[in-house]
Amino acid sequence: MSSKRLQARRLDGIDKNPWVEFTKLASENDAVNLGQGFPDFPPPDFVVEAFQNAVSGDFMLNQYTKAFGYPPLTKILASFFGKLLGQDIDPLKNVLVTVGAYGALFTAFQALVDEGDEVIIIEPFFDCYEPMTLMAGGRPVFVSLKPTPTKDGRPDSSSNWQLDPRELASKFTSRTKALILNTPNNPLGKVFSKAELELVASLCQQHDVLCISDEVYQWLVYDGHQHVSIASLPGMWERTLTIGSAGKTFSVTGWKVGWVLGPDRLMKHLRTVHQNSIYHCPTQAQAAVAQCFEREQLHFGQPSSYFVEFPQAIQHSRDHMIRSLQSVGLRPLISRGSYFLTVDISDFKSKMPNLPGAADELYDSRFVKWMIKNKGLTAIPVSVFYSQSHQKHFDHYIRFCFVKVKGRAGEGRVPQASQGLLAGVGRGVGPICVGAG
Repeated sequence: MSSKRLQARRLDGIDKNPWVEFTKLASENDAVNLGQGFPDFPPPDFVVEAFQNAVSGDFMLNQYTKAFGYPPLTKILASFFGKLLGQDIDPLKNVLVTVGAYGALFTAFQALVDEGDEVIIIEPFFDCYEPMTLMAGGRPVFVSLKPTPTKDGRPDSSSNWQLDPRELASKFTSRTKALILNTPNNPLGKVFSKAELELVASLCQQHDVLCISDEVYQWLVYDGHQHVSIASLPGMWERTLTIGSAGKTFSVTGWKVGWVLGPDRLMKHLRTVHQNSIYHCPTQAQAAVAQCFEREQLHFGQPSSYFVEFPQAIQHSRDHMIRSLQSVGLRPLISRGSYFLTVDISDFKSKMPNLPGAADELYDSRFVKWMIKNKGLTAIPVSVFYSQSHQKHFDHYIRFCFVKVKGRAGEGRVPQASQGLLAGVGRGVGPICVGAG
């Protein structure tokens, strides 16, 4: 046995992954998976046809394409998003196609975050931001969105979770290299308002800080809210990387096609990482995504646009799940965007505080494991979206994914509503059943 250290030090402390743990537990217990964020229904016909065309058409699509993106895809992304961002985007200099948005994030961190750089992360955050910062040698600096009291007994909303401007400003130092923004936010479903984005933009410009903006859910916005890209604000294009995902855009998460848009002064460093790691993304999936965007550009802003139709349909699923969750005593936060609902389980924490689990295990984690094993239903504990020092303050929330078809999940084991959970919580019995609609 060698005495040499085997793993690289950059892996220290980041080996645990909540998706691996809870997906494995759900599979072992044959539980309905409302934890992971993926649709359980087919993509629209035009998306399927685009992929079929890519596979069965030009045989050269079986071969390599340009390293930084299939030219028709980078061209349509430049055209489509150039109008939205108010920029003349060069498909060769301002667009990079990656292996999903995950790949875009990793490439950005590796290209721009150096040893000792501070990276501001807004909590709750998609869980990969912290380990990606650490692997790049950076130091995560956390600032939390905090709930404000609701009025007149109205349900809580993700819009009520806000940044304290003074606290946010205090996180910027001479060592701050970047801020990670996620709007709509996963897990809250918060859609940052233009005023909130202007605050972030002002601080980034004041302190010469880059913004990495994860906008994969930009088309999934509800209740009349509007998604605003921070790169479209004055002075922000030159310091922002805007990240998107075909998986979330067209309901094809398995295709793993993502992209980054930004100024060449930043993008050239991402290209250096890309050409020395991934180098190239699958050609056929890129060709299919290009065809989808070409179709969408023709319909954009019209009732026939998928970006109009899809959020309208998904809002019905969100509303159905809200009603189902409320019927069993859970208190969902009204999500204004994304695939997800965050649910307050404070009542259960007070009624059944001693669920099984390790002595130091947070309540939301113990509750989700209990629910998987006893109720056949999977969610994700929201504490995994917080830094370690803040987790204990937010361990009374869990996250559900509502982008599911009613009756399909679990072959009918998830009916529209149920009764009896509250009556049975003290004994660990009674059904908990929710449907996504």
